[in-house]
Amino acid sequence: MRILGIDPGYGIVGWGIIDTGANIDVIDYGVVSTPKEMTLPDRLEVIYSSLTSLISSYKPDVVAVEELFYFKNQTTVIPVAEARGVILLACKKSNIATYEYTPLQIKQALTGVGRAEKAQVQFMVKSILGLEKVPKPDDAADALAVAICHSQINPRLNINQV
Repeated sequence: MRILGIDPGYGIVGWGIIDTGANIDVIDYGVVSTPKEMTLPDRLEVIYSSLTSLISSYKPDVVAVEELFYFKNQTTVIPVAEARGVILLACKKSNIATYEYTPLQIKQALTGVGRAEKAQVQFMVKSILGLEKVPKPDDAADALAVAICHSQINPRLNINQV
């Protein structure tokens, strides 16, 4: 199964693609960046177009997206939520089953501890995928963690399917 993991944002959207089977293999990863000078609608268009292109190129079987959680900076929560909506729309328009996971679920799936530190999660991404170093930037590593999380949870449970 090919899984596209997404770490939502409006300045940077992390993405990572893995194949599962006997092993979990990383196919590719990266980020979609939008310049601060762009208007929010323009940034959302870049995110939508980029994700649509990624989906078309890599043809994932499913998409796993990190859910939003409490934000300390209230000025960013709405734009991130809007970006997340555009991400979900791109997946829906591409007719791909989409699953959502909380940060707690992702940490639990990768480390066995729901309150694990970011460094622990990144170490597990590196280890599980057999990489020499943690993927950079962090947003890409986070997206790979979301994809790995989905591979660890039985998708037939329909947990938070959009």
